[in-house]
Amino acid sequence: MKISIQGLTQIYAGGKKALNDVNLEIGDGLFGLLGPNGAGKSTLMRILVTLMEPTSGHITIDHFDLQKNRKEIRRMLGYLPQEFSAFPKIKTWEYLDYIARLSGRSNKNTRSDVVDDMLEKVALFDVRERLANKLSGGMKRRLGIAQALINNPKILIVDEPTTGLDPEERIRFRNILADLGQEERIIILSTHIVGDISSTCHDMALLLGGAVAYKGSPQGLLAKAKGRVFQMEVSDAELQNIKEEYAVISTIPSEHGWTVQVVGEKKGNYRSQAIEPNLEHAYVYFVESAAN
Repeated sequence: MKISIQGLTQIYAGGKKALNDVNLEIGDGLFGLLGPNGAGKSTLMRILVTLMEPTSGHITIDHFDLQKNRKEIRRMLGYLPQEFSAFPKIKTWEYLDYIARLSGRSNKNTRSDVVDDMLEKVALFDVRERLANKLSGGMKRRLGIAQALINNPKILIVDEPTTGLDPEERIRFRNILADLGQEERIIILSTHIVGDISSTCHDMALLLGGAVAYKGSPQGLLAKAKGRVFQMEVSDAELQNIKEEYAVISTIPSEHGWTVQVVGEKKGNYRSQAIEPNLEHAYVYFVESAAN
């Protein structure tokens, strides 16, 4: 299965261009869409799930045209939107059972097995009797994944799934997505959190200002930042100058001042050395380069 996006542009009322000539090919497995808030990620997700029509451009999913075959494409989709927190006062299993019925699963016994299997998959079986609106934030996100998967979609689109979660719940959610990525389907993970991409995705795109700034593997993004990430030992007096000259990743107190990690085109005259970049370094490098 393949999603092909060609020349996709979205212009809102007032002339704001949310997407600018986006071209992407997305195949089976976990695909990461990385970018800061306001980069156009959610707009792209809403177009893909047929909630919004683009200003221009063309999208096909296999042999289906997104504009002409909306009903067929909707049957292929599972979607977890960024805002997914309103739940009725019914038990967790009852909520998922209701979603399964809406998805066309009419046989009660078969539906019950599907619901239980899905609750096991997202680690919610032990709280199946708890009211859905009483679940923790992380559990609600996992229930959101369950409702998106209940009809066994060929394409799963997840928008900012780990925002607001504590570290333990974020790791749990990433592991669920990684396991799902082993199955034969497309999973698009849209996020501004670099760790979500680095720990789960083998293919990705970086969206900046509504345009694709990078498409490829996370390792390829790292290679772009090689030789542009530096660690410096600076004094209190030098720290302010560093902040004015570079994009600062981290500052850690040291015996004689500060140990600072920065990204930039040259290391300057400070006591510094080039270090191996991680994906966060590479992300900041691209964002800063686009801003300048």
